[in-house]
Amino acid sequence: MSPVEPAGTTAPHGPVERLTGLVAALRDHGFGIGTGESVDAGHALEAVGFTDRERVREALAATLLHGERQRPVFDRVFDLYFPLGGGNDDGRPALDGTAADLAELRERLAAALAADDGAALARLAAEAVGGFGGYGSGPETDGWSSYQTLSRLRPETLLARVREARRSEAPEFADRLLDEEIRRRIEAFRERVRTEARRRVAERQGRDRVARRAVAGTADGVDFLLAGRAQLDELRRTVRPLARKLATRLAARRRRAARGEIDLRRTLRRSLSTGGVPVRPVLRRRRPGRPELVLLCDVSGSVAGFAQFTMLLVQALHDQFSRVRVFAFVNRVDEVTGLIARGAADPAGLGDRILAEAELTGWHGQSDYGTALGEFADRYAEAVGPRTVLFVLGDARTNRADPNLAALKRIADRARRVHWLNPEQPSLWGTGDSEAPAYAEVVDMRPCRNARQLGALIGRLLPV
Repeated sequence: MSPVEPAGTTAPHGPVERLTGLVAALRDHGFGIGTGESVDAGHALEAVGFTDRERVREALAATLLHGERQRPVFDRVFDLYFPLGGGNDDGRPALDGTAADLAELRERLAAALAADDGAALARLAAEAVGGFGGYGSGPETDGWSSYQTLSRLRPETLLARVREARRSEAPEFADRLLDEEIRRRIEAFRERVRTEARRRVAERQGRDRVARRAVAGTADGVDFLLAGRAQLDELRRTVRPLARKLATRLAARRRRAARGEIDLRRTLRRSLSTGGVPVRPVLRRRRPGRPELVLLCDVSGSVAGFAQFTMLLVQALHDQFSRVRVFAFVNRVDEVTGLIARGAADPAGLGDRILAEAELTGWHGQSDYGTALGEFADRYAEAVGPRTVLFVLGDARTNRADPNLAALKRIADRARRVHWLNPEQPSLWGTGDSEAPAYAEVVDMRPCRNARQLGALIGRLLPV
C-alpha cells in the first residue's frame, strides 16, 4: 500500500484543493478537461479513497485523460499534488554527503535494482536527493537538484554490478535482454529522483509554480525552436492522428460550405407565395472543388524541425487538396514534393534526404529569404495560381540580406491566399536580422510555435 500524504498534517491543502490544483495544472499544459470530467474525478476519489496512492493515480487518470500520450505529463503533475510523504521510514539517519555515504548508498542501490524493489528504490531516491542534491551557501539548503544528485550518484555505472547479481538468480536471461531490463530499472530510478527533487522544490516554492515551470508538457506543446531530437521523434508519431483529426474537420467545413449562401433574388421570388415572408430561403449551390496547396519552407538551422513536421502533416493530408507541391530553400529553392512522398516510411530521415538530394545552397550555407523568394517567383511561378493557398514557413531572418519584398508581392498577387507561419514568438519579430514586420505588411503572418498551434491554424486557415 502506498498512502497519499495525509491532508491536514504535512500537507497545506485538502483533497478538494489538490484535485482542483491538479486539474488547473493539467489545463495549463493543454489538456482539455471540462467541468464534467472534474466532477467525475471527484466521484472517483470518493469511491477509491486515499489509502492506496496508486489506486488514486489510476482513478484520476481514467477520468481526466483523453489519450495515452498525456500519461507521462499527468504522472509528473500528479506526483506534485499527491506526493508520497518525505523522509526515511526505515530508521536510517539522514545522509550528510560524504564519500562513505555515497559508496554505501550505491551499494544499497545496486541491491535494490537487482531485486527490483520499488519501495526500497523510492526510499533511496529520497535519501539521494536529501544527501547529495541540495545546493546553496546558507545554513539551510536553497533548493534541490536532480541533475546534481544523479551526476554524483551515477546509477548508470551500476549496470555491470546489477547484471552479475541478476545472472546468478536468473541464468536463463540472455545478456542483451538482461541489460535492457536493467537499463529500464535504472531509468525508472532516475525518474524517481527527478520526482523527489520536484516534490521538495514544490514544498518550498509552491506546487502550482513548479507544475507550470518544471514539468515538461506533451510533445504537441513543445516549442519547435527548442525541441530536441527525442521530442521531434515524438512529434512525428503524432502526424497521422493529427492529420485524421484535421481531415475530419475540413470535410465537415466542406459539407457546410457546399450548401452555399442565400440567393436573395430567388428567395424573394419564392416568398411571394407566402405573403412576402421568406419561409424557405433559396441557397446558391457551390461547385465542388478542392484548393491547391503549396508549401515554401526554410529548412536551415533551428527552423528545420518546424518545416519538416509541417511537410509530413501536409503529406498526410494530401487527399484533402486537388494538388500539393512542396518547395524547400536555404538560399536556393528546389521542389521536394517527390522526396516527401517517396520517404513516407522514413519520416525521421526526411531532413537528411532533402539536404542530400535537393539543391538548396549556393556559395554559402546561410538562409537568404530575398534570393529564395526571387528564385521561386522566377522559376516556379506556374505553381501558384488563383486557386492556390501558399504557406511560407520560416523565421524571416535574412542574415542582413535584401528581403526582396517585391518578389513576395509578385507571388501574393498570383495566389488566392498567402499565409506566413513564423515559429518565433512575436516579441522577437523585427529584432536583429528579422524582417518579419516588413513581410507582414505584404502577407498574413502568424506565430506558430508548436504542433498544437499548427493544427489549429491549418484547420482554420485552409479554404474549403
